[in-house]
Amino acid sequence: MRFVSVAAVAALALTGLSSGVAHAESAPGCGPVTQIGKTAYIGGNASSAWASVKQFKGCGKNWAYVYVWDSFVDRVGDFQVRVYVEANGQKAGLKTYPRNRQENWSEGTNTLSQCTRAVGQMVDFVSSETYWHTTKTEERC
Repeated sequence: MRFVSVAAVAALALTGLSSGVAHAESAPGCGPVTQIGKTAYIGGNASSAWASVKQFKGCGKNWAYVYVWDSFVDRVGDFQVRVYVEANGQKAGLKTYPRNRQENWSEGTNTLSQCTRAVGQMVDFVSSETYWHTTKTEERC
């Protein structure tokens, strides 16, 4: 009996650990999507960033995604995000979210046949109300 409860606790703990990395597996109105290219970071590198920027494909579309890290939210607490897919130098699927939203998706774009990248922009209202920090993923063709 004790073995079962230890196994159940271990399974629950593993589920909790994996939920932190699964934020970006389903685009709005699409379902499962696949990341293409490497993750880019706003405000630093992989260990000190404010947010992650990723590009996905799924449902016949490209998607850009920005996730603002808990550490930034806890420290700053007043920010805003814009996210879009850049195709041939043009903004596609641009969305600007209300303040302090952690998970941010672009609109799905009909750009799978083009060279694209995800673009994430973030303003930190504590340090500057007008400066948007911009990060782009690598271009994918």
